[in-house]
Formats: sequence, C-alpha cells, structure tokens
Amino acid sequence: MAVKKVRVTSISSGWRQVKPFVLGCLLLVAGVAGHSFAFAEEKVADHAIAAGGYQALFSKEKPGIDGYLNETVWQDATWYPIDFLMLGKAPDSRDFQGSFALAWDENRLYLSAKIIDDVLLDKHADPLVSYWDDDTLEIFIDEDFSGGDHQYNHNAFAYHVALDNQVVDIGSNGKAQFYNDHINSRWRRQGEHIIWEAEITVYSDNYRDDKADNPSVKLRKGKKMGFMLAYCDNDGSSEREHFIGSQQIKGQDKNLGWINADVFAALLLVGSD
Repeated sequence: MAVKKVRVTSISSGWRQVKPFVLGCLLLVAGVAGHSFAFAEEKVADHAIAAGGYQALFSKEKPGIDGYLNETVWQDATWYPIDFLMLGKAPDSRDFQGSFALAWDENRLYLSAKIIDDVLLDKHADPLVSYWDDDTLEIFIDEDFSGGDHQYNHNAFAYHVALDNQVVDIGSNGKAQFYNDHINSRWRRQGEHIIWEAEITVYSDNYRDDKADNPSVKLRKGKKMGFMLAYCDNDGSSEREHFIGSQQIKGQDKNLGWINADVFAALLLVGSD
C-alpha cells in the first residue's frame, strides 16, 4: 500500500503535520482527541423534496463550528442527500456517503455535512494546485439566485474547502486564489465517519477581489439564494475518482457548477420570528 500524508489545521492553532499513515487504515480526528461521536438517525429528504430546493432553518443560537452538532437547529433541520454522480465512476457505500443540513442567522449561513469516506487524501502541498483532485467539500452559492456564468467573476462562488480548511475559488483574474475569510470550517473524524461544519459569510455579485472592504450580505427570512453542495473524493489516484453532488444535472457534461450557476437549486431561508 502507498503511504500518503494528510495536512490538517485545527481551529485554534497553526499548521501541524500529521505523520504518515497507510492509506485505507487512516483513523484521524481533527480537533480534540478522545471525544467520540456517531451519526444520529436523521431523516434525509428524498429526491422529490430536494429537487424543489433546500431550506435553511433560522438558528437562535450561533452554531459552534466544532463537528459535534450539539445545537438544536441540527436536530430540527432537514437533511439532504449528496448522491448524484457528476464525474468519474459511482462510489460504493463505504467509499462515500453524504448528507447535509443548513441553518442561518443575520450574519452567516451555516452548513453541517455528514460524510462517510474510507480514505482521506490531500496530496498537493500547494493548496492552489489541483485542489479539486484532493478530498474536498465544494460549496456553491449564488447570493441572489440569478444564475448564469460565474467562471471568472463573482456572480456566484464555487468554494473548494480543503482538508486543511483552506478555501479556494477562481478569481476574476482567472486564477485560483484564497477566500479563507469567507468560510470558517472544521471537521472531525472517527473511523470512516466525518462531520464537517462551516460558517459562510455571504457576498453579492458586487464583490471585487481588489477591494479590501467588500460588504457582506445581511440575511433575512424569506431570502432565496442559489445553492449546491458537492464532494471531491480521491483514494490515491492521480485525479479525483468521484465527484458527487446534491443536484441532478441534465446532459452528458455534469461538471458545470464551477462555471454556471443555472445548475444550482433554490435555497430558502425560513424560520425566525
């Protein structure tokens, strides 16, 4: 078996290198060791419901980005499947399974994903190189649900959140760059079960890469955005082996989310007073 290294960053510390483990036998917990968890038996929405779009539930308490799902909002929220193949071959149930839920308050959109992945891989030392070929959570957001092209502009965002919690998208200059200040994320793993949480600052299509003080969008009940979630899975190949998303994309080419926001679904913010 090949030996690979995985880089992880804790939420309160700088870089730390995890010693090499044998692929397929990696048992890694990002964060405080010794705290066990198991997936709750949440009800996952069927495809007919998910096809009509997603809902994010208002949270009165700010969710902790800690991978524990202790907040009430995650028990009350609807969980949506990540199971549409967009690239590569279909994984078996041990290689990948996923579901997610969404919440919000005035300042942030919150995401919690439950993932089963038997091998975690981050083989590129430079986070801006071939980041889509490592295990990556990809978060697609179109703030005003306008759809359309966003390949080299910020009509929408396609955030690639890596295992080291760095966030990359393509800038208006056509080059990959960091958007770490847009998303704070953390994941925890026990065995093959991963909980990956993120708090997302939402920006409009007026966002400019060369501007230091881009204002974020205040969220409100009834707001509708475009949204999709996907996962890049690689168990040791030169390229990602599976790319699995939450939306069914018609046509032969399904890897369109990073280019065209028309393939996103509606995300409705519900709840609050």
